[in-house]
Amino acid sequence: MQLNGNGLPLGRRQLGRRGPWLLAAALAAIIASPPQRASAADQTVKVGVLHSLSGTMAISEVMVKNATLLAIDEINASGGVLGRKVAPVIEDGASDPAIFAQKAQKLVQDDKVVTIFGGWTSASRKAMLPVVERFHTLLWYPVQFEGNECSPDIMYSGAQPNQQILPALRWAFERGYKRIFLLGSDYVFPRTANLILKKYIQHDGGIVAGEEYVPLGGTDFSSVVNKIRAAKPQVVFNTLNGDSNVSFFKQVSAAGLPPSKLPVMSFSIAEPEAKAIGANLIAGSYAAWNYFQSLDTPANRRFVKAYQERFGAQDAVDDPMVHGYVDVIEWKEAVEKAQSLDPKKVRRAAVRLAWWKASPMGEVRFARNQSLYQTAYVGELEPDGSFKIIWSSKEPIRPEPYDGLVFPGRTCNPS
Repeated sequence: MQLNGNGLPLGRRQLGRRGPWLLAAALAAIIASPPQRASAADQTVKVGVLHSLSGTMAISEVMVKNATLLAIDEINASGGVLGRKVAPVIEDGASDPAIFAQKAQKLVQDDKVVTIFGGWTSASRKAMLPVVERFHTLLWYPVQFEGNECSPDIMYSGAQPNQQILPALRWAFERGYKRIFLLGSDYVFPRTANLILKKYIQHDGGIVAGEEYVPLGGTDFSSVVNKIRAAKPQVVFNTLNGDSNVSFFKQVSAAGLPPSKLPVMSFSIAEPEAKAIGANLIAGSYAAWNYFQSLDTPANRRFVKAYQERFGAQDAVDDPMVHGYVDVIEWKEAVEKAQSLDPKKVRRAAVRLAWWKASPMGEVRFARNQSLYQTAYVGELEPDGSFKIIWSSKEPIRPEPYDGLVFPGRTCNPS
């Protein structure tokens, strides 16, 4: 494999407060005329980069945008795609699903991008889904989610439930943690993830000690903390998103329940969020992901070095950032394999790519269901803000969009 000057591989690869009516209005405003793709005479290939650069989700999404741009820089340094430079068109989803829908439409119709990289919350993804399906523009979605979705116009590189939350539950049961409190932000990912978790907890002989939700961006956890104290769980499974995590950990620790007394397993806290919250405050808590910055491989060390040289030596790197990077490299590889920018040809090529054995996150490959094979990890947060990997799956896990216990009989076969 060829490497560029940074030693990286060449060519390898919420809901808003304005209510559901605004999202419906944004989707209804989508114009019926098809977008025009970049012509062969164009000197660049435009791609959309759509993340929350403001609002409650900016704490997480700005860095994914940065990693996406790093991948684009690497591709351009190696000659571009099909002999043309890649030009990112960056938009701010502002932590609001309605704005994600509007900006996705703008990127496709006005900016004439050939594909879109972006989204974090499932609410933002579901807001973009009707846009990309209407215009058949391929969306690359980099964040773990609840599954139960199968669109031919989305490449799902983030973990399916059987690749993150269920391995974490297995780990918890192995540790003897069978009395579990479920806490999440009030939108589709936490609700569906906890539906799956409840089924498995009860199926495998555990106890759901409680289940609570707060609005996305919520900061008052006094009632939640009291309920946790009364329920006496052995562990909290935390699907809060965004800066709500800052408030939760501060308040639960102030109530005398730091991670040393009450273990917390988080599914949306990685290295950057730990730094923002304060690593000393949540040291000893756990997280389940498919990548940690501490992953000790040459490919990951090269990736971290390149990212920090571009965006700052103190910047942490996390799972969604690496998925954002991987998505761009895989898109480039698929375009080259298909010898076309046509989204249908690109997605068909993407699921036929060989294993990327030396990606920053280890061996990965898109399955025929357009989700990613990947390894599951559990990490324990250290006082310096890094995660010590304490458990991993034996091999990359095949993605299952529809869980067999919760959604029996459903399959994902994108046409």
